[in-house]
Amino acid sequence: MNTRGYVAHAARNDLSPFEFDRRELRSHDVALDVLFAGICHSDIHQAREEWGASTFPMVPGHEIIGLVSAVGSDVTRFSVGQRIGVGVFVDSCRRCEHCLAGLQQYCSEGMTPTYNSYERDATTIAFGGYSNYFVIDEDFAVHVAETLDPAGAAPLLCAGITLYSPLRHWGAGPGKKVAIIGLGGLGHMGVQFAHAMGADTTVFSHSSSKAVDAAALGADHFVVTSDPEVLSHHAGRYDIIINATSADIDLNPYLKLLSLDGTLVIVGLSGIPVTINQGLLLAERRSLSGSQIGGMVELQEMMDFCGEHDITSQVEVISADYINQAWERTVASDVKYRFVIDASTF
Repeated sequence: MNTRGYVAHAARNDLSPFEFDRRELRSHDVALDVLFAGICHSDIHQAREEWGASTFPMVPGHEIIGLVSAVGSDVTRFSVGQRIGVGVFVDSCRRCEHCLAGLQQYCSEGMTPTYNSYERDATTIAFGGYSNYFVIDEDFAVHVAETLDPAGAAPLLCAGITLYSPLRHWGAGPGKKVAIIGLGGLGHMGVQFAHAMGADTTVFSHSSSKAVDAAALGADHFVVTSDPEVLSHHAGRYDIIINATSADIDLNPYLKLLSLDGTLVIVGLSGIPVTINQGLLLAERRSLSGSQIGGMVELQEMMDFCGEHDITSQVEVISADYINQAWERTVASDVKYRFVIDASTF
């Protein structure tokens, strides 16, 4: 199927219009007409080779919402006209212990990313969601509630699950105190989820101007971190702290804020190694951990949770010809809180 999208032909190139062919439907494939594609900061990191060598030509995008336009002969989970979502990966080995447990993001043989990779045949470049049409195996797509704004739902497929998964794994809920570091594209999702789960929710931010937004999203408390001494007043308070920023920050002051058996989870990547005072971990049996998106079972669970609680990302919808400007604004943190591309403009 002839497809229109935007491509980076080489590292640090501007993106430009691009036509290419998607594969014909296999028996378990679903075709979708893309409605909206979210812009994730990781799109920029990979297209600019800030995380290492990348695969070009690259059509980025792993936050995809569309409508099913056709299904393969053996498809059972979807039908034409349904709203559908595609996230960060499009395949996995399907046989390792992690895949069989629904944790495909930790596939022992490596998941197949939605872009910046080859399909599992090792010869076909995987092109992502900055396009008007997509094809996906039904096992790697999710249903999206009709009640959700489709533009605001697109970032749930990456930003949303990146915060939902650790909050669920570490037991956010009534009686738990949760703190989110940073109120950006990731952090604003974490606040909504923690609040909806019933946790007492705090936002740590260097910007006092974000206090109103934090409260509107469901935060019970807001702490301005521009004065490091302020953090000392919160020592031993939190069960779960999630670092949702990609800034290079000292994590040691935040470790001190954990209660007995508390966990600080890293989901934002700064790309710079951190130094940890090991004594802070020993003192209260604290943990420092990390989390990477979620598997297919959890991704569908999150989408259903969002439908029940009317949770979406706050977005600015753009046309395809604004992608390069949107990337620059994303790097400058000049968006509240995610850009989403209207796929009808490809």
